[in-house]
Amino acid sequence: MRRTGGQLVMLVAINCLLLVLGAAISDGSFLSLFNLQSMASQVPEIGLLAIGVMLAMCAGNGGIDLSGIALANMSGVLSAVIVGSFLSSSESPLMFSLAFMLVALTAGFAGGVINGLLISRLNITPILCTLGTQMAFTGLAVVISGGKAVTVGSPDLLSRIGNDMFAGVPISFLIFAGVAALIAAALKFTPYGLWLMLMGTNPKAAVYAGFPRNAVLVATYAMSGTLSGLAGIIIAARNVNVKFDYGSSYLLIAILIAVMAGVKPEGGYGRVICVVLSAIALQLMSSLLNFGGLSNFVRDFAWGLLLLAFLAIGRHDLVGFLFRGNRQRVGSGANPSSTRT
Repeated sequence: MRRTGGQLVMLVAINCLLLVLGAAISDGSFLSLFNLQSMASQVPEIGLLAIGVMLAMCAGNGGIDLSGIALANMSGVLSAVIVGSFLSSSESPLMFSLAFMLVALTAGFAGGVINGLLISRLNITPILCTLGTQMAFTGLAVVISGGKAVTVGSPDLLSRIGNDMFAGVPISFLIFAGVAALIAAALKFTPYGLWLMLMGTNPKAAVYAGFPRNAVLVATYAMSGTLSGLAGIIIAARNVNVKFDYGSSYLLIAILIAVMAGVKPEGGYGRVICVVLSAIALQLMSSLLNFGGLSNFVRDFAWGLLLLAFLAIGRHDLVGFLFRGNRQRVGSGANPSSTRT
């Protein structure tokens, strides 16, 4: 709660600094419309996974979802195989696209519910549970696809979602922004949001207060799984094929985005707007490294260092120290519900 304003201001400053730095080292080409659109089209799939990680972390008790990208890949592969068995993407593009999206979202939701039930009913530690389901989802995708890429093709609706623009903004980014806004509203204005944050802050008090702990956990991981299914749709929309091992580094990046956004690993705090800004910042950093001609290995090394750095920042509340006035205002009577969006 004490980082309500400071984290947001810091992320806005980081994004502005990256834009200025990118413009300086590229003689302005970094800020070209084409490059900005290209970067925006790459944010949604990882941003959706990061919001899922945020929700799981907010639940507390070591909550995290390590199965996000595996579930996204499994949803895409399963949907491509099932729908492709009775519909052709070239002959029935609209029906194929709608059926593909329905199956992928259903698979993501089901995978999330499985995670939630295992964690809430069997009291399995979230990190171990989702590590196990990550392997299970990946294995299922390998079995379904035979270890090969599955062709989705370019049916009109899916292709538009992955590649077209609306008012100069990628449609996939608009979908991401809309979903993020809906989740932010749910966290701020519904009892679920209050239960989730207070359960993460003080799980014992939440139990004694009669909060529906199991239902909240299942709903949280079901939502995270549905976001993975949506990420699987966007991945398929941006590529001709889907494969079980797509985005092997996405897990680290999604966790890094959540930590950069100020989400507390111990639970009870997280803002969707900060996750969105953090995802944009990571994409800007990635593009800057590409402009600098650095390899993907250097980029992964940089992500690891950034994760450790932001964990240290969160541990010692350096943001709260820099924005001490804001911290005092929050501590002296701000509405806790304002920290949940």
